[in-house]
Order: sequence, then structure tokens, then C-alpha cells
Amino acid sequence: MTLPIVWFCLIAVLWAGYFVLEGFDFGVGMLLGVVGRDARERSTVLDTIAPVWDGNEVWLVVAAGATFAAFPAWYATMFSGFYLALLLVLVLLWRERRDGARWRGAWTRANTIASIGAPFVWGLALANLLHGVPLDGDGHFTGSLSDLISAYTVAGGLAAVALFALHGATFLTLRLDGELRSRAGAAARALAVPCALIVIAFLAWTVVVATERNARGALGPAVPAVLTGAALLTAAALVRGGRSGRAFVLTAVAAAGWIATLFTALYPRVLVSHPGFANSLTVSGAAAEHYALVVITVVAAIFTPLVLAYQAWTYHVLRARVGFEPTPAAAEPRPRARAG
Repeated sequence: MTLPIVWFCLIAVLWAGYFVLEGFDFGVGMLLGVVGRDARERSTVLDTIAPVWDGNEVWLVVAAGATFAAFPAWYATMFSGFYLALLLVLVLLWRERRDGARWRGAWTRANTIASIGAPFVWGLALANLLHGVPLDGDGHFTGSLSDLISAYTVAGGLAAVALFALHGATFLTLRLDGELRSRAGAAARALAVPCALIVIAFLAWTVVVATERNARGALGPAVPAVLTGAALLTAAALVRGGRSGRAFVLTAVAAAGWIATLFTALYPRVLVSHPGFANSLTVSGAAAEHYALVVITVVAAIFTPLVLAYQAWTYHVLRARVGFEPTPAAAEPRPRARAG
């Protein structure tokens, strides 16, 4: 296996890690107003991800950095052609919180909208890698924002939103307690089957697009697609049976499988050109020089285990459930002493 292929696989792993970890963050944001009924409850829901969501986004930074270092031509074309879409993602990822009831209400609504919008844009952008965008002979993007919008890419955005919503619901059933946990479980049961069907339909469509747009055989992408679909259907059954721990594991597997299906369908190209298929960027053609790949491979071999160990330790320390005690609706009046 050559170094360009190794780094193509590593970038797929980084995106899978981002989908698994940041996926439930987005899902929690989507369900913020569903599980939490007032400011205190919504604050408790956010406490489940508050210590880790910044760390989860590191996977996105590393994936972008790895793409820049290992595939500079891919990075340049993708980040120039998808500039407006990626800028929108950065706006949606921005978060700030201040005191004040009006600000908290506006911030909650903005958080929910961003938690839906960012996964949709990521799903749309990644689906465009396979569906194809206009490229010239030098690999430069020659289209416009409208070229990124198609039925398939929109389906990719909707599938990412559906997957993250279910992933977040199963996560909340593990991290919350009491009434909030019951609401999270009800949300997971309501989302399980519809979300599974949406994602499975998109994955099946991905296999078709791989054969029609990327000259791929159906068997390669069909294998992770089938495994991902099986994981989602099993997760739906487990959710309805109240086995939230195993269901969360399987929704995490499905999030990684979403990426595995797309990257398997994409190989041996990193960006498909349409309608001029000959202008597509390939793994070998878009890769950096051999020496640069050797250097970043050594750096990754040293620091990646340290980062993984630290993040695993963080989740181990913060594994306890987040509790919530509701405020009594009406306190019992105390008896008043009578004057003697």
C-alpha cells in the first residue's frame, strides 16, 4: 500500500471520528428544545456535551490539516470551490453565551438552527466529492454555488441531519437521568425508524452514484453501505427495547459507516469532475511529494496515540450521568403561629 493510499484512508478515519464524536454534539443541539422544557432543563442537557464539544471539533481541524499536508491539490480545489458552503459551516459552529433571559432564548434557538444547518452543509459538501463538480484540466473549480445543489447532495445533507439526530438522542439516554432521560428515550424511539430509513436510502443511492459518476463497481461501496444499514436497523430495534447503551454504540458505528461508504465509493479519486470526468482528481495525482508524506507520517505516528489516549481519558473522567432535580410546582404553605 502506497503512502497516498494510506493517507486517503487516514483522512477517512478522521472524518469518521468527527462524525462519531461531533455527531452526537449536533444531535444534542437539535433536541435541545425537545428534551429540555425550560431554561434549567436546557442547561442540564447542554451540560452533557459542554466539557467535550470543543475537543470533538479537533477532529475536523486535524482532517483539514491532514488534507492540506497530504493532498494539497485536493485541499486547494475543495476549499476554493466549496468556499461559501464551508464559510457557512464556520458561522454555524460559532457559539457564544451571555447572561440574560432574552439572550439565552435567542442563543438556544440559534444553537438548534446551527446544529441542524452544520450537518446538512457537511453532508451536502461531502456528497459533492462523489457526485462531481465542474473542474478544468488543471483541477480548478469552474462552477458556482448552484453546481453544489442537486437531489443527491441535498439527500446527503438530510441523511447527515437524520443520523446525527438519532445519534444525539441515544447519547442523551446515556448521559441524562430522571425525567430528562425519559424524554430523551421517547425522542430516540420516535426518531429511530424514520432516521434509519433516510440514511439507508441515501447509502443505496451512493452505490448507484458511484457506478454512474465514478466508474466504480457496486460491490466495493455496497459492503459498508449494507453493514451501516444493518447497524441502524439493529439500533432502532434496541432503542425500542430500551437498550440505549448498545444502541448508542451502533449509531456510532453507523456514523463511521456513512463516511466509509462515501470514501469507498470515491476511491481511487478524491474529487470527481462532472461533466468532464477526465479532469477528476485522483489519489495519486493530488498527493504531495513522497518526502512530505514520509515526514507527516512520522509526526502522525508519534502524536496520534497521545491525542487518542488523552481524549479517551477525558471521556472516562466525565462518564457520570448528569442529574436534574425539578423545581416543585407549588410549595406547601407553612403553618403560621397564632398570637397568644
